[in-house]
Amino acid sequence: MSRNNRFSHSSDLLQFFDQLPDSAYVRQPVVQALFGISHATVWRWCNSGHLPKPIKPGPRVTAWNVGALRATQTALREPSPSAEKSAP
Repeated sequence: MSRNNRFSHSSDLLQFFDQLPDSAYVRQPVVQALFGISHATVWRWCNSGHLPKPIKPGPRVTAWNVGALRATQTALREPSPSAEKSAP
């Protein structure tokens, strides 16, 4: 089974995300599904600071902290202060 075909839909990846503790870690396909972004965009966002930096628990393993991803989701949902000032 190729790594791109492990899950048929992004909803499969996110099925148990809400049940994970903040101290848990998830791999890149979950991050992609969570934010609806591509493989390349995950890394662009990490490099620009839009996503938290991942950890490398092994030479071929990269994972993101669930609590940090939830905080990022919350921050992205809240309007920025500059957007609030420009509103009539």
